[in-house]
Amino acid sequence: MRRWRGFGLLARLGPLALALVLLAMPAFAVEPDEILDDPVLEERARHISAGLRCLVCRNESIDDSNADLARDLRLLVRERLLAGDADSQVIDYVVDRYGEYVLLKPLTGGTNLVLWLAGPLMFLGGLIIGGLFVRRRSRAPATASAALTEEEQSRLDEILKE
Repeated sequence: MRRWRGFGLLARLGPLALALVLLAMPAFAVEPDEILDDPVLEERARHISAGLRCLVCRNESIDDSNADLARDLRLLVRERLLAGDADSQVIDYVVDRYGEYVLLKPLTGGTNLVLWLAGPLMFLGGLIIGGLFVRRRSRAPATASAALTEEEQSRLDEILKE
């Protein structure tokens, strides 16, 4: 049995490929001058900023984004924490200033409830309409297919012979 020669090379390059993939992962964008001296406050700031969306990068948290606006938001979060605000107060402040879109995990109450329920309700409505269609179709009397007249049959035979 012949052994594939490339397998040995692949086995040796596997760890190198894994290391390259891990190095290619995005690093946190929090810069050293933003980090708070108090580790407890810094941990709270990281927790809050992980749930806030970068308004430039869309589906990236402000912790992961290198955008200037994300940096401003990170600094704002840290300012509010240094001022003595609770986590919920900081989030409310940012939401009041930038709107609910800034939250990576949208709220499930209020007007957003319509959006959360629209998908499942439309799916159920589609199932009900489909079920009614199938039920009505199965109860409908079978229509007898009209037989061809002799003239139509002869014309069909001529066409099929060609």
